[in-house]
Amino acid sequence: MDVEYPGFGTIVVDGTTYDHDVVVEGGLVRARDKKPSKHLRSRFGHTPLSAEEDIPWSGDRLIIGTGFTGSLPITRDLADEADERGIELVTMPTADACALLRTLDDANAVLHVTC
Repeated sequence: MDVEYPGFGTIVVDGTTYDHDVVVEGGLVRARDKKPSKHLRSRFGHTPLSAEEDIPWSGDRLIIGTGFTGSLPITRDLADEADERGIELVTMPTADACALLRTLDDANAVLHVTC
């Protein structure tokens, strides 16, 4: 998969530019729906990634791009759910996550485009 993070607020996946967070699962790209995590916003300073969202749990690894500066909060329940499912969480700034995704044939990811 060709994934580029040209900078804050934009990501390009297979030639299509997105100005919002994306979820990659089974080679398909969709918008991240943050609504299930919005109620946690005041506790974390901004909307975190939580297990309440539609997380791509298939596979044995989930790559999380944590934004430009790596500031996306990840809730404990997400980490616990991954552990229960036997899924390795790989968290890193989004530019690094994109570089990793370019080296993999098949991977699931949640990529945050700001912070």
